[in-house]
Amino acid sequence: MSEDLLFSPYTLGSITLKNRVVMSPMTRNRSPGNVPGDIVGKYYEQRAAAGLIITEGTAPSANGTGYARIPGIYAPEQVAGWRKVTDRMHAAGGRIFVQLMHTGRASHPDNLPVGARAVAPSAIALPDPVFVDPDGPKPVPAPHALTKDEIEATIEEFAQACANAITAGFDGIELHGANGYLIEQFLNTASNTRDDEWGGSIENRNRFAVEVSKRCAARVGKDKVGIRLSPFGKFNGMQSDDTTEQQYEDLAKKLSAIGLLYVHIVDHSSMGAPEVKATTKQKIRASFQGAYILSGGYDRARAEADLREKKGELVAFGRPFLANPRLVSKLRDNKPLTAPDFPTFYTPGEKGYTDYAE
Repeated sequence: MSEDLLFSPYTLGSITLKNRVVMSPMTRNRSPGNVPGDIVGKYYEQRAAAGLIITEGTAPSANGTGYARIPGIYAPEQVAGWRKVTDRMHAAGGRIFVQLMHTGRASHPDNLPVGARAVAPSAIALPDPVFVDPDGPKPVPAPHALTKDEIEATIEEFAQACANAITAGFDGIELHGANGYLIEQFLNTASNTRDDEWGGSIENRNRFAVEVSKRCAARVGKDKVGIRLSPFGKFNGMQSDDTTEQQYEDLAKKLSAIGLLYVHIVDHSSMGAPEVKATTKQKIRASFQGAYILSGGYDRARAEADLREKKGELVAFGRPFLANPRLVSKLRDNKPLTAPDFPTFYTPGEKGYTDYAE
C-alpha cells in the first residue's frame, strides 16, 4: 500500500499542507496581559511539523477576553506579538491559523480589560464559575444583552480581527463557533432567548454565525476563513434538542454558500461529552462543499481509515500534541506517546508547555 493518506500533502485553499495532521486549538493561558510572548512562539515552533496548527482561542476584541491570560489580536502590541510567532512558524516550515474566540458570557469581569464587559445574545448567566487570577474559580454575573447596533459592532470586530491576523502573518483564521462561546451562544437556545431577527427560529439563531462568516470572508478572502462547530455539545451550559441536527445542516448549507474554507467539527465523546450523531456529521459533510476537519480521540489507524472512507480531508489531534511536540513523526514511526501533565494545562510558565521532550 502507498504511504498513509495522513502523511500526504493536501491543498487547503491557496496553501499546501505537508501532511493532513492538524493541531487542534487548545486553551493554554500563557499570555500575561493578553499579549503572546516568546514562550508562545517557542511552543508553536516546536510543533511546526503539523500540516496545520490552529492556535488557542484568541480574543477578537476587549469584550471577548473573558479568561485569564488568553491572547488577543485587537491591539497593536498583540498583533506585533503574534507576528513574531508566525515568523518562527514559517521559518520552521509550518502553517498556522489563528482561532478567533469571543468568550461572550463565558467571562468574568476581573479577567476583562478596563472598559470591557461580558456580552451575549441574552442576559442569561453562565451556569459555571470562571477561573480568575489569583483567586481561582468565581461565579459570574449575567452578561449584557447586546443591542442590534452592538451586534453589528461585534460582527465588525470579528472582521477587523481577521484583517489584523493577516497583518500578523497568519495563513488563515478559524472562527470559534463551538464550545459555548459567543457564536454558539447565538446558535443555542440555552443562551439565546431573543425574539427579534437574532433569535427564535433556526434561521434567526444561525444569523450571527452566518453574518460573521460573510463579513470575515469579505474582509480577508473566503479561502482564508474556516469555522469550528460543536453540535450536541454541553460545554459552557449549551443544550440540544430534536431540531439540532436540522439547525446544523441548514447552517452548513449557508456557510458553504459563502464559500468558507473548511468546517471543523468538535466531537469530545472520547472524553465523556455527548456523541455527535453520525447522521449529523454526514449531513454537514454533504451540505458543506469545502474541506472537513475530523476530530475526537483519533489515533493513526482510525485517522487513516476515516480519510480513506472520505469522511474528511484532515484530522485534528489535541492533547497528544501537548506532550508530544513531534507527534507527526511519532505517529509515522508508531512510537509510544508521552502522556500530558494535566495539572499544568492552564498554568503560567514553561512547565507543561515548552518543556516536553521532543
